[in-house]
Amino acid sequence: MKFLFVTLFPELIEQVCSYSIVGRGMSAGLLSVSCINPRDFTHDKHRTVDDSPFGGGAGMVLKPEPFVAAIRKAKEELPDARVIALCPGGRTLKQSIVEDYAHAGQDLIFVCGHYEGFDERIFNWVDEKLSVGDYVVTGGELPALMVLDAVARFIPGVLGKMASAEEDSFSTGLLEYPQYTRPSAWRGREVPQVLLNGHHEKIKKWRREQSLKVTQKARPDLFEKAELTAEEKRAFGRK
Repeated sequence: MKFLFVTLFPELIEQVCSYSIVGRGMSAGLLSVSCINPRDFTHDKHRTVDDSPFGGGAGMVLKPEPFVAAIRKAKEELPDARVIALCPGGRTLKQSIVEDYAHAGQDLIFVCGHYEGFDERIFNWVDEKLSVGDYVVTGGELPALMVLDAVARFIPGVLGKMASAEEDSFSTGLLEYPQYTRPSAWRGREVPQVLLNGHHEKIKKWRREQSLKVTQKARPDLFEKAELTAEEKRAFGRK
Protein backbone atom coordinates (compact mmCIF):
# COMPACT_ATOMS: atom_id res chain seq x y z
CA MET A 1 0.00 0.00 0.00
CA LYS A 2 1.33 3.43 -0.91
CA PHE A 3 0.95 6.67 1.03
CA LEU A 4 1.84 10.05 -0.47
CA PHE A 5 1.87 13.29 1.51
CA VAL A 6 1.34 16.69 -0.11
CA THR A 7 3.17 18.70 2.53
CA LEU A 8 5.27 21.80 3.10
CA PHE A 9 7.38 19.79 5.55
CA PRO A 10 8.47 16.53 3.89
CA GLU A 11 11.37 16.19 6.32
CA LEU A 12 8.89 15.79 9.18
CA ILE A 13 7.08 12.96 7.41
CA GLU A 14 10.28 11.19 6.40
CA GLN A 15 11.71 11.44 9.91
CA VAL A 16 8.65 10.06 11.69
CA CYS A 17 8.14 7.24 9.20
CA SER A 18 11.68 5.96 9.60
CA TYR A 19 10.95 4.58 13.06
CA SER A 20 9.04 1.79 14.78
CA ILE A 21 6.35 -0.29 13.09
CA VAL A 22 5.90 1.96 10.05
CA GLY A 23 9.65 2.08 9.48
CA ARG A 24 9.91 -1.70 9.67
CA GLY A 25 6.99 -2.05 7.28
CA MET A 26 8.73 0.23 4.79
CA SER A 27 12.00 -1.67 5.11
CA ALA A 28 10.14 -4.91 4.43
CA GLY A 29 8.50 -3.45 1.34
CA LEU A 30 4.99 -3.79 2.79
CA LEU A 31 4.20 -0.10 2.39
CA SER A 32 5.80 2.99 0.91
CA VAL A 33 5.75 6.65 1.94
CA SER A 34 6.64 9.58 -0.30
CA CYS A 35 6.14 13.35 -0.30
CA ILE A 36 5.44 16.16 -2.73
CA ASN A 37 6.09 19.75 -1.66
CA PRO A 38 3.73 22.42 -3.06
CA ARG A 39 6.60 24.91 -2.89
CA ASP A 40 8.13 23.06 -5.84
CA PHE A 41 5.22 24.33 -7.95
CA THR A 42 5.64 28.03 -7.18
CA HIS A 43 7.20 30.53 -9.57
CA ASP A 44 8.50 33.36 -7.38
CA LYS A 45 11.83 33.63 -5.61
CA HIS A 46 10.20 33.31 -2.19
CA ARG A 47 8.32 30.11 -3.17
CA THR A 48 5.12 31.61 -1.81
CA VAL A 49 2.29 29.18 -0.97
CA ASP A 50 -0.02 31.47 1.05
CA ASP A 51 -1.70 34.86 0.87
CA SER A 52 -4.03 37.04 2.94
CA PRO A 53 -7.73 36.15 2.85
CA PHE A 54 -10.26 38.10 0.80
CA GLY A 55 -12.64 39.94 3.09
CA GLY A 56 -10.00 40.41 5.76
CA GLY A 57 -9.20 38.39 8.83
CA ALA A 58 -6.24 37.07 10.75
CA GLY A 59 -3.72 34.65 9.32
CA MET A 60 -2.86 33.47 5.85
CA VAL A 61 -4.66 31.10 3.48
CA LEU A 62 -2.99 28.44 1.32
CA LYS A 63 -3.06 29.35 -2.35
CA PRO A 64 -4.82 27.07 -4.83
CA GLU A 65 -2.21 27.13 -7.63
CA PRO A 66 0.70 25.33 -5.91
CA PHE A 67 -1.49 22.92 -3.95
CA VAL A 68 -3.62 21.86 -6.90
CA ALA A 69 -0.48 21.42 -9.01
CA ALA A 70 1.01 19.25 -6.24
CA ILE A 71 -2.19 17.17 -5.97
CA ARG A 72 -2.27 16.66 -9.73
CA LYS A 73 1.35 15.51 -9.64
CA ALA A 74 0.48 13.13 -6.81
CA LYS A 75 -2.36 11.67 -8.88
CA GLU A 76 0.06 11.11 -11.76
CA GLU A 77 2.19 9.02 -9.42
CA LEU A 78 -0.76 7.23 -7.78
CA PRO A 79 -3.64 7.48 -10.28
CA ASP A 80 -6.02 5.24 -8.31
CA ALA A 81 -5.34 6.80 -4.92
CA ARG A 82 -7.93 8.39 -2.67
CA VAL A 83 -7.14 12.07 -1.98
CA ILE A 84 -7.78 13.09 1.63
CA ALA A 85 -7.46 16.63 2.97
CA LEU A 86 -6.79 16.85 6.70
CA CYS A 87 -8.87 19.72 8.08
CA PRO A 88 -11.32 20.49 10.92
CA GLY A 89 -14.28 20.47 8.54
CA GLY A 90 -13.96 16.79 7.65
CA ARG A 91 -15.70 13.74 9.06
CA THR A 92 -14.15 12.58 12.30
CA LEU A 93 -11.72 9.68 12.10
CA LYS A 94 -12.97 6.45 13.68
CA GLN A 95 -11.66 2.92 13.77
CA SER A 96 -14.30 1.84 11.26
CA ILE A 97 -12.93 4.40 8.77
CA VAL A 98 -9.39 3.16 9.37
CA GLU A 99 -10.45 -0.41 8.68
CA ASP A 100 -12.35 0.63 5.55
CA TYR A 101 -9.20 2.28 4.18
CA ALA A 102 -7.07 -0.72 5.04
CA HIS A 103 -9.40 -3.37 3.68
CA ALA A 104 -9.99 -1.43 0.46
CA GLY A 105 -6.25 -1.51 -0.15
CA GLN A 106 -6.48 1.78 -2.06
CA ASP A 107 -3.41 4.01 -2.04
CA LEU A 108 -3.88 7.24 -0.05
CA ILE A 109 -2.80 10.81 -0.78
CA PHE A 110 -2.85 13.11 2.25
CA VAL A 111 -3.11 16.86 1.64
CA CYS A 112 -1.70 18.63 4.69
CA GLY A 113 -2.72 22.20 5.40
CA HIS A 114 -1.18 24.98 7.48
CA TYR A 115 -1.85 28.54 8.60
CA GLU A 116 -5.57 29.46 8.44
CA GLY A 117 -6.36 26.60 6.07
CA PHE A 118 -6.98 25.91 2.40
CA ASP A 119 -8.42 28.14 -0.28
CA GLU A 120 -11.84 26.52 -0.73
CA ARG A 121 -11.19 25.83 -4.41
CA ILE A 122 -8.49 23.30 -3.53
CA PHE A 123 -11.19 20.91 -2.32
CA ASN A 124 -12.37 20.43 -5.90
CA TRP A 125 -9.35 18.15 -6.32
CA VAL A 126 -9.97 16.24 -3.08
CA ASP A 127 -12.09 13.11 -2.56
CA GLU A 128 -12.67 13.56 1.15
CA LYS A 129 -12.06 15.84 4.11
CA LEU A 130 -10.96 14.15 7.33
CA SER A 131 -10.55 15.41 10.89
CA VAL A 132 -8.87 13.59 13.78
CA GLY A 133 -10.92 15.35 16.46
CA ASP A 134 -12.55 18.49 17.71
CA TYR A 135 -9.40 20.50 18.27
CA VAL A 136 -6.97 22.54 16.17
CA VAL A 137 -3.30 21.78 15.52
CA THR A 138 -0.78 23.84 13.57
CA GLY A 139 -0.75 21.64 10.49
CA GLY A 140 -2.11 18.54 8.81
CA GLU A 141 1.06 16.49 9.00
CA LEU A 142 0.56 15.00 12.47
CA PRO A 143 -3.10 14.11 11.80
CA ALA A 144 -2.11 12.52 8.48
CA LEU A 145 0.61 10.53 10.21
CA MET A 146 -1.96 9.31 12.73
CA VAL A 147 -4.11 8.02 9.87
CA LEU A 148 -1.11 6.35 8.23
CA ASP A 149 -0.09 4.67 11.48
CA ALA A 150 -3.62 3.42 12.16
CA VAL A 151 -4.09 2.05 8.64
CA ALA A 152 -0.61 0.49 8.46
CA ARG A 153 -1.43 -1.78 11.40
CA PHE A 154 -3.92 -3.65 9.20
CA ILE A 155 -1.53 -4.24 6.32
CA PRO A 156 -0.62 -7.95 6.46
CA GLY A 157 2.86 -8.46 7.86
CA VAL A 158 3.31 -4.98 9.35
CA LEU A 159 2.37 -6.23 12.82
CA GLY A 160 3.71 -9.55 14.03
CA LYS A 161 0.16 -10.87 14.40
CA MET A 162 -2.94 -9.50 12.66
CA ALA A 163 -4.84 -10.35 15.84
CA SER A 164 -2.97 -7.51 17.55
CA ALA A 165 -4.79 -5.02 15.32
CA GLU A 166 -8.11 -6.83 15.34
CA GLU A 167 -8.23 -6.95 19.15
CA ASP A 168 -7.16 -3.36 19.76
CA SER A 169 -9.43 -0.80 21.38
CA PHE A 170 -12.31 0.30 19.12
CA SER A 171 -11.89 -2.60 16.66
CA THR A 172 -14.54 -4.50 18.61
CA GLY A 173 -16.55 -1.39 19.41
CA LEU A 174 -15.23 -1.50 22.99
CA LEU A 175 -12.12 -0.30 24.77
CA GLU A 176 -9.47 -2.94 25.28
CA TYR A 177 -9.28 -5.04 28.44
CA PRO A 178 -6.39 -4.53 30.93
CA GLN A 179 -3.08 -6.13 29.94
CA TYR A 180 -0.36 -7.59 32.18
CA THR A 181 3.11 -9.10 31.80
CA ARG A 182 5.84 -10.47 34.05
CA PRO A 183 6.39 -10.31 37.00
CA SER A 184 3.07 -11.66 38.19
CA ALA A 185 3.47 -9.83 41.51
CA TRP A 186 4.97 -6.35 41.68
CA ARG A 187 4.92 -3.81 44.53
CA GLY A 188 2.00 -5.52 46.17
CA ARG A 189 -0.07 -5.64 42.98
CA GLU A 190 -0.75 -9.04 41.45
CA VAL A 191 -1.89 -10.14 38.03
CA PRO A 192 -5.49 -11.48 38.12
CA GLN A 193 -5.38 -15.20 38.81
CA VAL A 194 -7.59 -16.05 35.85
CA LEU A 195 -4.80 -14.98 33.48
CA LEU A 196 -2.35 -17.40 35.06
CA ASN A 197 -4.34 -20.63 34.90
CA GLY A 198 -4.17 -21.23 31.14
CA HIS A 199 -7.93 -21.76 30.83
CA HIS A 200 -8.61 -20.02 27.52
CA GLU A 201 -12.38 -19.89 27.77
CA LYS A 202 -12.23 -18.34 31.23
CA ILE A 203 -9.61 -15.86 30.03
CA LYS A 204 -11.78 -14.93 27.05
CA LYS A 205 -14.81 -14.38 29.31
CA TRP A 206 -12.78 -12.29 31.77
CA ARG A 207 -11.38 -10.10 28.99
CA ARG A 208 -14.86 -9.51 27.61
CA GLU A 209 -16.16 -8.53 31.05
CA GLN A 210 -13.22 -6.19 31.63
CA SER A 211 -13.68 -4.54 28.22
CA LEU A 212 -17.30 -3.87 29.09
CA LYS A 213 -16.38 -2.46 32.51
CA VAL A 214 -13.66 -0.18 31.11
CA THR A 215 -15.90 1.04 28.30
CA GLN A 216 -18.88 1.64 30.56
CA LYS A 217 -16.74 3.78 32.86
CA ALA A 218 -14.58 5.68 30.36
CA ARG A 219 -16.77 5.79 27.25
CA PRO A 220 -20.44 5.34 28.15
CA ASP A 221 -21.35 6.52 24.64
CA LEU A 222 -19.62 3.46 23.17
CA PHE A 223 -21.02 1.18 25.85
CA GLU A 224 -24.60 2.16 24.95
CA LYS A 225 -23.97 1.17 21.33
CA ALA A 226 -22.29 -2.14 22.12
CA GLU A 227 -24.11 -5.39 21.39
CA LEU A 228 -24.57 -7.27 24.65
CA THR A 229 -25.89 -10.71 25.42
CA ALA A 230 -28.93 -11.02 27.67
CA GLU A 231 -26.66 -12.14 30.51
CA GLU A 232 -24.38 -9.11 30.01
CA LYS A 233 -27.34 -6.74 29.97
CA ARG A 234 -28.46 -8.10 33.33
CA ALA A 235 -24.96 -7.93 34.78
CA PHE A 236 -24.38 -4.34 33.66
CA GLY A 237 -27.88 -3.06 34.27
CA ARG A 238 -28.61 -2.19 30.67
CA LYS A 239 -32.04 -2.65 29.18
